[in-house]
Amino acid sequence: MSEVAVSMLSFSYYLHDRAEESRHNESMGLLIAVIGAVFMVGGIRLTVVTVQRPEWFLIFPYQAGSSPYEFLGLSFTLVGIIVLLIGFGLTIYFGAQRVWYNSALKEAYRAEEERLKAQKKASKEGNFPTMPVGETIDPTQPYTGIPELKQSFDEVKK
Repeated sequence: MSEVAVSMLSFSYYLHDRAEESRHNESMGLLIAVIGAVFMVGGIRLTVVTVQRPEWFLIFPYQAGSSPYEFLGLSFTLVGIIVLLIGFGLTIYFGAQRVWYNSALKEAYRAEEERLKAQKKASKEGNFPTMPVGETIDPTQPYTGIPELKQSFDEVKK
């Protein structure tokens, strides 16, 4: 296996791991968004239940008063909205990363497949490296007849 093939395989493994990690992070972003939705709904319900006539900002009730329940409901609602938006933002960000890693992985597989096709075509035509006639191989020593193989073997051992 040549040095390019070894590095291509390790690069494709790297891309595959990064795509998996991005998928996991995307799931975590969705879970963060769900937690934000729970806080937001809890804050809205707390405000509606504890305040007699709340003021409304769009769809969010609030009451600026001295009761700790009013402050707690408003803070739950605001924290819920912020966490919900952060969760959706993380989901979109990691989803875009996963798409990029998958497209780079497809490109790496395509390049590897083209290299293998070219190698197969060369072997069918008889243009592949062979051992010189009359040379014997010592089974205890690595074969050094093809310098590219020896170089890539030494690099893999490191």
